[in-house]
Amino acid sequence: MKPNEVRNLTVAEIQAEVDKRREELLDLRIQTAVGQASNPKRIRTAKREIARCLTVVREKQAGKR
Repeated sequence: MKPNEVRNLTVAEIQAEVDKRREELLDLRIQTAVGQASNPKRIRTAKREIARCLTVVREKQAGKR
């Protein structure tokens, strides 16, 4: 998701997205450990999406946007 797409969501929707991405990240790490990862770069992408969502949540809580 792009930052502008995330900013249009509510905090609860963003938290749900973060939870979904964390589950995905866990699955990707397990696949990598077992050696079945089809796309190891997806781990980095998932981590960045989590960070992006959490940054928007902090902005909303601080009242910046």
